[in-house]
Amino acid sequence: MTERIQPQSSTSCQAAFIQCFLKKVLMFQYIVVPADRLYACGSVHSHKRKWKFMWEWLQVVFQGFMALMNTFRLTDVLDIVAISFIIYNLIKLIRETRAEQLVKGIIILIVVFALSFQFKLKMLSTLFSSFFQFSVLAVLILFQPELRRALEQMGRSKLGKYWTNLSGTPPEEAAIKNIRQCIDSVVDVCDMFHHTKTGALIVFERQTKLGEIVNTGTILNAIPSVPIIGNIFFNKAPLHDGAMVIRDGMVYAAGCILPLTKNDNVSIDLGTRHRAALGISEYSDAIIVIVSEETGTISMAVNGLLSRDFTRETLKSTLSELLLPKERDSDEKIPIISGLRKGRKNEKAEKENQE
Repeated sequence: MTERIQPQSSTSCQAAFIQCFLKKVLMFQYIVVPADRLYACGSVHSHKRKWKFMWEWLQVVFQGFMALMNTFRLTDVLDIVAISFIIYNLIKLIRETRAEQLVKGIIILIVVFALSFQFKLKMLSTLFSSFFQFSVLAVLILFQPELRRALEQMGRSKLGKYWTNLSGTPPEEAAIKNIRQCIDSVVDVCDMFHHTKTGALIVFERQTKLGEIVNTGTILNAIPSVPIIGNIFFNKAPLHDGAMVIRDGMVYAAGCILPLTKNDNVSIDLGTRHRAALGISEYSDAIIVIVSEETGTISMAVNGLLSRDFTRETLKSTLSELLLPKERDSDEKIPIISGLRKGRKNEKAEKENQE
């Protein structure tokens, strides 16, 4: 004789469904929902029972949420904040670049791999699993420019500058004087080029060294002056097509080749000089001054941003603000030392009051 299998009731089926939903979707594995408190949708005919069912379900979810929050610690908050910061900066890094299209393609591959695994497509899932075994190496190769840019931006951040100030020595008065003289010479030359409509591309090197760029030109290591810079950018001079690199207040090299920007949103009105200035400013902390050969307009590129229509006064003030070190008290350079000094002063004051 064969036994007849009794079909499960709608109440027990719905209890099992909601129990599975709470475990797998909401990850509340420790919640037990009584079957007698759940009502089958087919058997509910009144609004009162529907609202009662919803209210009981919300209570169960809230209880599970509060139980989860009881295990929440401060380290979990720090973990969430750190992951959110990393994701935000990754999105900010790849936004409006060619890497954005690569990320979309990778997401599509992941979705196809998940579908092939879900529908048990063995050949396709095996192919994708073999492909994703080398995903780390592929990401490093595909996103090499973006990763390099991110690391360079980290080095140019406030933390990197603060570390440089701690490990390096402050500039001497002679070096500051050379930078001032260099700024004056560049401003005079740019003002002259503005009226004569002579093209110029001047790069001020800062913390990021431009050795690769310098190797593409001719090393001069000359004291900056109006005649020297004017002769370099004379339209029939052999070095006028390239860029001039200024290092530590000296005309270090000329005729250097700069990389062009890879930003597709740059205006079509900008020529090769402006695109080269944007390109080197995107991968270094250099300050680039450009004089247009067509209009004589003075522009400046810093951190991938181009500012135009500079005058003699605004150019000098901007270069002085960006290149000259800011005057600070000795107590402000290292906060730990300043705190120790203040503590010693307070101890001396207390001893004097006691005496």
